[in-house]
Amino acid sequence: MTDPQMNAMPTDAVQAFIPDAIRVFHYVGAQFDAASGEARLAYAFDDGAPMVEVLRFPGSPFTLEPARARAVNAALRLLHQIAGVSYYKAAAPPAVAFDDAPIDSDTAELLRLVYENGLGEFAYRNGLQLRGNIDFPAAAAPAAAAPVLGLPAQALVAIGGGKDSLVSIETLRKAGMKQTVAFIGGSQLIAACAQRTGLPTLNIGRQLAPELFALNRAGARNGHIPVTAVNSAILVLAALLYGFDQVVFSNERSASYGSLIPGTGEVNHQWSKGWDFERAFGDYVQRHVAADLRYYSLLRPFSELAVARAFARSDRYDAHFSSCNRNFHLLGERPTSRWCGQCPKCRFVFLALAAFMPKPRLVGIFGRNLLDESAQFDGFDALIEYQNHKPFECVGEGRESRALLAALSKAPAWREDAVVARFAGEIAPQLAAEDTDMVPLLRWYEPQRIAPELVEVVRADIGA
Repeated sequence: MTDPQMNAMPTDAVQAFIPDAIRVFHYVGAQFDAASGEARLAYAFDDGAPMVEVLRFPGSPFTLEPARARAVNAALRLLHQIAGVSYYKAAAPPAVAFDDAPIDSDTAELLRLVYENGLGEFAYRNGLQLRGNIDFPAAAAPAAAAPVLGLPAQALVAIGGGKDSLVSIETLRKAGMKQTVAFIGGSQLIAACAQRTGLPTLNIGRQLAPELFALNRAGARNGHIPVTAVNSAILVLAALLYGFDQVVFSNERSASYGSLIPGTGEVNHQWSKGWDFERAFGDYVQRHVAADLRYYSLLRPFSELAVARAFARSDRYDAHFSSCNRNFHLLGERPTSRWCGQCPKCRFVFLALAAFMPKPRLVGIFGRNLLDESAQFDGFDALIEYQNHKPFECVGEGRESRALLAALSKAPAWREDAVVARFAGEIAPQLAAEDTDMVPLLRWYEPQRIAPELVEVVRADIGA
């Protein structure tokens, strides 16, 4: 595995960083030390010194037989290439270079999809046109088909502290699937949720290159990245190191639907949670990394509403889960409790659970009733795409939010709350009946990549 020269970027290079002056982003190289369990990913701009990201996989030393070691090397390269999105965006230059080894056309196509679509919001907010303007040079011959490694039949399940992954975990438990829940970084909130599952846990350390934060302070471009794509690549590498034949995420059908921006088109904040990424990434892993390593989302056939309904059936995680993304920001202020109550994610989760959960229980979870606060009108208007576009957040489709508010407007417990009453009086009369119908939104949808032996259990448990 490539051993890049990992000297720190000089301070004067950071101070002089001008994004528009950068011409080439370099994937310098990646290495994995089986003795320490440490992976190092190096990147650079133009002829500058490398910026080095470090990941730590507990449980070293790792002993890998040759075929598994080759698959680990392939997964490491894939991780290096996808995780580069965090660094590339600092300048977003037109050219990239693979210093360690050339890539083939399949890899170039996957990276084009990830960078152009996963950085869609970033490009929109920064006034950039990345689509068709990033050149991933394919110079290598097509790789041989990935081997069958005989990986153990068990699932490595991503847990993020929110309702979705907890629904997946409990469904896999009912299916009798052996599973380990995995998370990346040091979030105590996620750690508490993972512990609450009572299952084996895997916590992978990730340390971004400190130079990236210095570049941001010096005026580098910044914005949203496809973090689920990066985490997916990390867990594929972990699955090979520890021995899992499935990497399971919990991204629902609704994630494939973006924000419709007038004059721009669709921009999907959560593109790497969507079906296009899942299909492209999962197929690539089976073709180029390990033929018997499956990557899929257990919730892909379902809307956010179906997932909320499934979560509401149990109160096991009421005091532990949080879907408020402000808890997981790398920088900036975090809420003093598990829910800030002011962001699109808090609004949508409250709205979704309100349709399936007793009011006292839901208000107890959040500590307040978001649907009875007139200051929240504009925020809920964005969720239903009324005089605004869908927020750049991991929230459901506008039609889901409209159907939810329509249902609540008929519920005695909720219909007099400020947001619900306003919707019923001012907005609902403007909508067609089919635009507020919840029934179609609770159905099973294709396509999906769920492990065949799990399909009927998943359909019965979440879809019922």
